[in-house]
Amino acid sequence: MVFDFLRRAAPVVPESKASATGRVVAFGTSGRVAWSPRDGASLMRNGFQGNPIGFRAVKLISEAAAALPLILQDAERRYDLHPVLDLIRRPNAAQGRADLFEAVYAQLLLSGNAYLEAVPGADRLPGELHVLRSDRMSLVPGADGWPVAYDYSVGGRKHRFDMMGAVQPVCHIRNFHPTDDHYGFSPLQAAAVALDVHMAASAWSKALLDNAARPSGAIVYKGPDGQASLSADQYDRLVGEIEANHQGARNAGRPMLLEGGLDWKPMGFSPSDMEFQKTKEAAARDIAIAFGVPPMLIGIQGDATYANYQEANRAFYRLTVLPLVAKVMAAVSHWLTGFSGEAVELKPDLDQVPALAAERDQQWARVGAAEFLTQAEKRVLLGLPRLSEEE
Repeated sequence: MVFDFLRRAAPVVPESKASATGRVVAFGTSGRVAWSPRDGASLMRNGFQGNPIGFRAVKLISEAAAALPLILQDAERRYDLHPVLDLIRRPNAAQGRADLFEAVYAQLLLSGNAYLEAVPGADRLPGELHVLRSDRMSLVPGADGWPVAYDYSVGGRKHRFDMMGAVQPVCHIRNFHPTDDHYGFSPLQAAAVALDVHMAASAWSKALLDNAARPSGAIVYKGPDGQASLSADQYDRLVGEIEANHQGARNAGRPMLLEGGLDWKPMGFSPSDMEFQKTKEAAARDIAIAFGVPPMLIGIQGDATYANYQEANRAFYRLTVLPLVAKVMAAVSHWLTGFSGEAVELKPDLDQVPALAAERDQQWARVGAAEFLTQAEKRVLLGLPRLSEEE
């Protein structure tokens, strides 16, 4: 070929398997902050499975929300017997109402998303309800941005839920996310920095305990004739003896025997001076605040936001549990209405919440004493169905 001499003239680049940024990485890590991964699976492992504050906050909210009694009503009456109530009481063969909704609330808190699957039944309503794991679900948007399907992936297999039919087989409940149109925002993401600090403080405390809660020191060698360095064999033997006889909880308090020329110089601070406990409590408080749990309820010392435990418990229900239950029940009610065509609404029964008993007593007394209100208007103010004036 005419241009072969050009190809032959091209310089040969020697093969290299070293990263071009390897030296930058190797020499640039000193003093950097190491953050944990921010993906959903890692946040769940670190924030729930590996952190007692996150675990307790999620369990406290999900169990309290799932234990709230539910009522079903429409604009005219409250139902004691209804197919929707039967479905909620026994959603599937393996779970009851509390188990199902505890999983829903926990998924919503951990990932910002919760998914309910409707199994077709003999009647218009679903035969069963199941909670789908949010980490296995992926939304398939259409040309207009609205979801047209959901994919559920397990072990390399994928099942698609078509959302373009008359009824939707999946109910997607999500938290508000300011920068995502399809997925919700998890409290774990807001508390990620506090989780890292809390876990790092715990790891540091564990390391101190393994070393008998004593900071490290330095062994200074002053040899004869001003010699300031050990031979290689002497250094290796000294390191081996320290690792074998003076490290770990098993050797706590064991005296160190130093040979001639060796002097022990303690260095660093004691755990009380480093105040890691205060740092850990501050991080724990931030985690609890991100979930909306008063720190007093999970045993964080030094928190005086509320006057007493009862006031903190009332604020917990009023500001965290009830808004969460109202959000989920509104979504589930709207979803089930698409199956039956009957406009009924699931709501928490506030009259049976012990933490709100004092508030409800005051409200009932105040509304009952208002003579300028009709009976129908009083019922509406108390959250009861509005009846006709003849009744």
